[in-house]
Amino acid sequence: MLTFIFKRLLQLPAVMLALTLSIVGLLQFLTPEERAQAYVTSEAQARNLDLIIREHGLDQPFWVQYGHWLGSAVRGDLGYSKASNQPVMDTIAQRLPATVELALVAAIPIIAVGVWLGMLAALHRNDLLDRTLRVVAILGFSLPTFVMGILLLVVFYGALGWFPGNGNLSIINQITLTDPGFHRYTGMVTVDSLLNGRWSLFLDALHHLVLPALTLIVTSGAVILKVMRAQVLDTMRADHVRTARAKGLTEARVNSRHVRRNALMPIVTFSGFVFTGLLGGVLFTETIFGYPGIGEWGGQAALRFDVPGVIGFALLNALIVVTVSTVTDLLYGVVDPRVRFGP
Repeated sequence: MLTFIFKRLLQLPAVMLALTLSIVGLLQFLTPEERAQAYVTSEAQARNLDLIIREHGLDQPFWVQYGHWLGSAVRGDLGYSKASNQPVMDTIAQRLPATVELALVAAIPIIAVGVWLGMLAALHRNDLLDRTLRVVAILGFSLPTFVMGILLLVVFYGALGWFPGNGNLSIINQITLTDPGFHRYTGMVTVDSLLNGRWSLFLDALHHLVLPALTLIVTSGAVILKVMRAQVLDTMRADHVRTARAKGLTEARVNSRHVRRNALMPIVTFSGFVFTGLLGGVLFTETIFGYPGIGEWGGQAALRFDVPGVIGFALLNALIVVTVSTVTDLLYGVVDPRVRFGP
């Protein structure tokens, strides 16, 4: 097990290196003047692109440029983001907790409800319940995230006015975060508000999370439902399940000990991909709801040709993918003790 973990951790630098080589390499297709635009933050700089080119070595060979960038990145300097008007690392540190908060709030019901409804649909195969759940899953799976978000925004914010449609806190409570007596332990508003005993702040933050989280739950939960249903149906036809029934075990015991456990194996892997997508792919959801997370910043960085911001966003996504993939593989041993990792 330890050898497996060590090998996976060794892959992380290689993945990061390959990713940065690809991104920086693709930028070479642009002229130095075009790349210099990414560093322009004022009108005075816009009139003096030659100075920017010389300062950042944009007229140097590719390996020289990459070496300069890699040296700065190793020291924790990923450059300055025009989209956030601050260094990239500071932006990630400020915005990542909000995205993690949204992903955690959405991930738990996505997996729990998706697995439960998938199991329910399979056990009532071709009944009215199964057909209804399949229609719901198809609708949730087929609608793009931004379409689902807009629909929920129009209905629950525009028409009914039940939930706020922008940000993660009301303006009044945003001021509370700057209160010297309010301690930021994790950066996640719901968690920090509970640790500070601010219940009104917690409820307000939770109120703002409902629509963006529901958008992710409907679209991603539909996929879990479909995968779980298919796996349960496939497992129910397996030889060991028929043997368990032949031994006289009750249907409930067969389903809980022999069907559900084996059907969960692919769900573990798929749930890892879902959580990775929630962290790295919330760009549309956060943009639609004006949620101050990594996704919104990544979208703004792309629109404003913020090269340091885009590279930082891509690196963060790569780190998340590799980390979650490793954790997912390790969970195999928890779900199925028969799984053994090589030496």
